[in-house]
Amino acid sequence: MRTAYRVVALVISVAVGLQVASIALAGFTVAKDAGDGVAIGADYTNLGQSYHSIAGTAIGVLALGLLVVSFLTEVPRGRVLAGVVVGLVAVQFALAVVSFGLPALGVLHGLNGLAIAAVAGAAAGRAARQAGA
Repeated sequence: MRTAYRVVALVISVAVGLQVASIALAGFTVAKDAGDGVAIGADYTNLGQSYHSIAGTAIGVLALGLLVVSFLTEVPRGRVLAGVVVGLVAVQFALAVVSFGLPALGVLHGLNGLAIAAVAGAAAGRAARQAGA
């Protein structure tokens, strides 16, 4: 189960990196589309935005999976790290919702995403060190 813990934590970390890439894609696509005269309104969406939304939900599911797996393995402080990941993901969802009304909070959404990647990476590293990998 230690390997499962390590893999899920690593997947979360990589998924957050893909989130960063997808939101950059979304921003540059909006800029290009606006420059091309595309109307950017409430019904506008692009690949980066769609991916970011769907993958964010997947990260939430993975975080819950990490928490479950943490109770089935003996990674030192593994439960605490998994709990922190879940907590940060919950904050992430709240920041996403609130940031649409108060866009400046989007900065915190971005920084919190990096914190999720860091804690998940630390969890993966802890599991790898214990396994001697």
